[in-house]
Amino acid sequence: MAESYDVIIIGSGPGGYVAAIRAAQLGLKTAIVEREHMGGICLNWGCIPTKALLRSAEVLDHANHFKDFGLVLEGTVKPDAKAVVGRSRAVSARLNAGVGFLMKKNKIDIIWGEGKLTKPGEIVVGKSSKPVVEPQHPLPKNVKGEGIYTAKHIIIATGARPRALPGIEPDGKLIWTYFEALKPDALPKSLIVMGSGAIGIEFASFYRSMGVDVTVVEVMPTIMPVEDAEITAIARKQLEKRGLKIFTSAKVTKVEKGAGSITAHVETSDGKVQQITADRMISAVGVQGNIENLGLEALGIKTDRGCVVADGYGKTNVAGIYAIGDVAGPPMLAHKAEHEGVVCIEKIAGLPHVHPTDKGKVPGCTYCNPQVASVGLTEAKAKELGRDIRVGRFSFAANGKAIALGEDQGMVKVIFDKKTGELLGAHMVGAEVTELIQGFVVAMNLETTEEELMHTIFPHPTVSETMKEAVLDAYGRVLNA
Repeated sequence: MAESYDVIIIGSGPGGYVAAIRAAQLGLKTAIVEREHMGGICLNWGCIPTKALLRSAEVLDHANHFKDFGLVLEGTVKPDAKAVVGRSRAVSARLNAGVGFLMKKNKIDIIWGEGKLTKPGEIVVGKSSKPVVEPQHPLPKNVKGEGIYTAKHIIIATGARPRALPGIEPDGKLIWTYFEALKPDALPKSLIVMGSGAIGIEFASFYRSMGVDVTVVEVMPTIMPVEDAEITAIARKQLEKRGLKIFTSAKVTKVEKGAGSITAHVETSDGKVQQITADRMISAVGVQGNIENLGLEALGIKTDRGCVVADGYGKTNVAGIYAIGDVAGPPMLAHKAEHEGVVCIEKIAGLPHVHPTDKGKVPGCTYCNPQVASVGLTEAKAKELGRDIRVGRFSFAANGKAIALGEDQGMVKVIFDKKTGELLGAHMVGAEVTELIQGFVVAMNLETTEEELMHTIFPHPTVSETMKEAVLDAYGRVLNA
């Protein structure tokens, strides 16, 4: 007899494991299927370990500017690649174990293997094709294994993987994905980063801080193309000041591999081709959903551009089958996946007043140096939609706390609807803006107007004061500029 559940979730990434916990909280008998490591890409190969690397880079950057703060540092501070990577993997392992603990605490069954939908309400779990290979990520104890399992509701939360360009496929040696970039045996002397989205620009920033000669190649006219162009222009200026070489409106047309190096043929917008040679290349040209071998085709589950089609509650076109997180399409962000998981489960449980996920209110954060964060419409998008807008800006150079911190290069930009005072978008570049952006996310979620923001008291001295000043600037009332 097949074991039966109320909910089975395929994938234990941020969307999957959070959905499982919420389901258990609501009294639903829940199981989660995982084939490789608890916590998914985010905890093991994405969000968390990259931030650990970037923290090492940040500390090193500060150490190299001790004199700016009137301090004397005896000797030389230099990176130890093995130790930096070791710390990152240890952080990942700690959180990986934490997810296993949360499953046990909430009485959620773990089924180890690869799940495949055979019909609505049923999945077959086979042997994993991806055995755990890292000693710091041991297989959880007391897990269930291969077999047939049934559930009233099945949630697909299988995440995504790096996308590859034909002819420039990663080989794990000379051409890396983020997997190899997270665990270099040694730091390369030079590096080409193909793609300047969040993943590409974060690795470019990290490796540059480590002393690597970094070149970024981006096919779009600006780096971080989904962000506001004015914000990314400031970020680019600061990144180039740190020594990064950046090509935009350019593409890698082919690569030539040497014994220990790679040469990229880079075609620029004027049709000219440059040959750039480096020790390694990172392919960061996006990700694609893990939709293969799930049985989607047999059940007639709709997909689009490599992702499962789902509504704001995670429902697919097949009753009882849901999809959340990266596999359900952009924005492919861990916090979006978590929120979708909670919304999906609460809808399944029949809770009243469950709101569908509003992707327009999902913040985006890029943890390069300087950081970039945003929520809502860019100025260009607002104009494209025909919105009559007011735009406010405030520079970190006019903020006392930023100057005291030695972090006076940055800006906050806000976009309001001129008629209603609705906050349409907020965009930031500078120190710790990934922590500040949530203030505007809350404001948008509460449908806060410009008047309410103007009457909010911000503590002084803080970098957060730039947020209020930007709002004031949009209405001609800026005080400190």
